Amino acid sequence: MPTSVVYPVAYLTDVEGLWRKLTTFCQDNPLVSLEDGERLVVSPGATFVFGGDAIDRGPDGRRVVRTLLEARRRQPSQVVLLAGNRDINKLRLVRELRGHPLARTPPEVRGAPRPVLLRWIFENTMGARGAFEFRRAELARAGAPVSDEDVVDSYLEDLGPGGALREYLSVCQLTHRIGNTLFLHGGLHEDSLGTVPSLGRVEGVDAWGEALNQWYREQLEAFAEERFDADGRPAWEPVIAYQAPTPGQRVNTGSVVYGRMANERNHPSLPSPHLIETLKRAGVHRLVVGHTPSGDCPSLLLDDAFELILADNSYGRVEGASRVFIGEGSVRMEGEVKLDDGRMEWFRHEHVLGDTSGPFGRQLVDTGQLVKGPLQSGEWLLFRALPEFRIEQLAVNPSTLEGRPLGPARAPP
Repeated sequence: MPTSVVYPVAYLTDVEGLWRKLTTFCQDNPLVSLEDGERLVVSPGATFVFGGDAIDRGPDGRRVVRTLLEARRRQPSQVVLLAGNRDINKLRLVRELRGHPLARTPPEVRGAPRPVLLRWIFENTMGARGAFEFRRAELARAGAPVSDEDVVDSYLEDLGPGGALREYLSVCQLTHRIGNTLFLHGGLHEDSLGTVPSLGRVEGVDAWGEALNQWYREQLEAFAEERFDADGRPAWEPVIAYQAPTPGQRVNTGSVVYGRMANERNHPSLPSPHLIETLKRAGVHRLVVGHTPSGDCPSLLLDDAFELILADNSYGRVEGASRVFIGEGSVRMEGEVKLDDGRMEWFRHEHVLGDTSGPFGRQLVDTGQLVKGPLQSGEWLLFRALPEFRIEQLAVNPSTLEGRPLGPARAPP
């Protein structure tokens, strides 16, 4: 695979504390490798973009953060780190574990020891069930007994001066553009594009991205300096709200961190036609996001000369991570897939921007199944999100789709 010209960008997202996700991404990867099993190295002329959510759902969160942070420090012009909601929301812990829990925290939890409170926070407000024991397991690898209080202290240490997670968040950003491709963690909607908290509307896609990243940096500085506003509220409270769902909902369409490019079932969905045209006028023809699972391998959605790629690696049926390689005019996606019939298949699809000659990237009008791409077997992979966050992954003979109407994958208005 030519790497320096055709595919200069390697993309990975939503590792969520699972070291195997990072190692499988780097295995036989022409752009990104793990030297001595630990040191992430990006090849000359290439860029590695990590799309966010480094921690929470596995016993290697600290290791993942340290590895990504070290790579960013060593190769700052070649490593891009986006902040995910699972990364940013840990900023809450410094206040909540030191006497300022959320108003909805039950009274019996408020007065309980810190480990009880931290477990409640993870399970009830961060969607991180199991994170407490995952951290204990990671700490225990040092060989010494690990108490509940040690687990709590480890998070506060990570967020304190010189802490790895604090440093990691300080070099992250919320949006990044490379050529005609825009990278975000969550999604983009009419009310998030052009909007910067505290500033209001900013015209122009690039000016908005710069302003949003600057606002994020200022929020992290406020956290580091422990600044409070005139009313006594933490000056970094806005970034906490920005990375969270809108109260009473599962999404936050005003946020690029907690927006979702999917419908209520998590079935992938293109941006609105108006938003796509706005992006294309600014020279953006490809949007790449994570945050929302869409099966074991990336989902590519097409609207003429516009592409949406969803590449979240969480909640899949496979242990490894998918890989996405991006160039100005084409993209290549690959990964392992476990089908509904139990078969393991290898997915690999290369798409040229603007090519709509095949069925890939669109969905069947009658069933709503997304045509993802070809499998090594020669069959085509169909994907559909089902109720109760179940998924359908089917392999079909290409001939079975001949003559069936196809349309863009877009949520109904």
